Amino acid sequence: MQRIVFYLFLNLTLLSSALAGGRLPATGGVTQIEGAGGGGLVPWALISGYGTRDEVGGSAFYTRVNTPGFSLTSVGAAVGVFDRVELSFAHQSFDLGDTVPNTHIGQNILGLKVKLYGDAVFDQDRLCPQIAAGVMVKRNHDYDFVPTLLGAMHGNDVEPYLAATKVWLNGPFGRSLLLNGTLRYTRANQFGILGFGGDRGDTRKLRAEASAGLFLTDSVIVGVEYRQKNDNLSVFKEDNAADAYVAWVPNKHFSVALAHAELGNIANKKRQRGPYLSLKADY
Repeated sequence: MQRIVFYLFLNLTLLSSALAGGRLPATGGVTQIEGAGGGGLVPWALISGYGTRDEVGGSAFYTRVNTPGFSLTSVGAAVGVFDRVELSFAHQSFDLGDTVPNTHIGQNILGLKVKLYGDAVFDQDRLCPQIAAGVMVKRNHDYDFVPTLLGAMHGNDVEPYLAATKVWLNGPFGRSLLLNGTLRYTRANQFGILGFGGDRGDTRKLRAEASAGLFLTDSVIVGVEYRQKNDNLSVFKEDNAADAYVAWVPNKHFSVALAHAELGNIANKKRQRGPYLSLKADY
């Protein structure tokens, strides 16, 4: 089933290539690890792809994060419809390393994002940001093994969020500046990879996320991100996540992002940090 959904999204992005391309470079963001348009860790209010209000755009992505104890691979695709609605799909595979040898945890994520108000780029005479509401539907395929043993209460969940993004074309030093803030209503453990809820808490809580990016040139962006997370499992402490990134967007069809990710404690491994690589093709 996951392959059918992935190929459906991929075919839609390929079919949209003849229709999209009117927006400014980098205004679809890179792709967030859960499939939404945004930064690596945080969804933005921007809609994936380069389609304008009269176009359909899309993207496909591959992301890899490595830490000393674990690795995460995420692949997926997104479709942006009339710069108003975004549909996304991501499949994550989490390698448990020597914690549980030869074991992976798989998670599928379906996403929907709707732009509610404003335009992050073209409303330069207004302080109000672009605002979008989204939801991620997550299904952990291996909940009955490791997540259950750790005390997780659920293998599936729904995460609503609200994002606000603003771009200043004439920001510091005459360069463009992007700021984003996101509120997510969640009870996920490690993004849902270790299930949802636990013995320390089984209710959703509002968690804050933020991104900042500065365009050093028209095609090179540097920035930082921060993501607040839950701490639902008493067996292992869960820390907040952050990254520092550089993204290269040479044209409207390809981008690459490199980052150093700080993920803190994951399961029985402390101080999990390491490189993050994300490749994206836009249409």
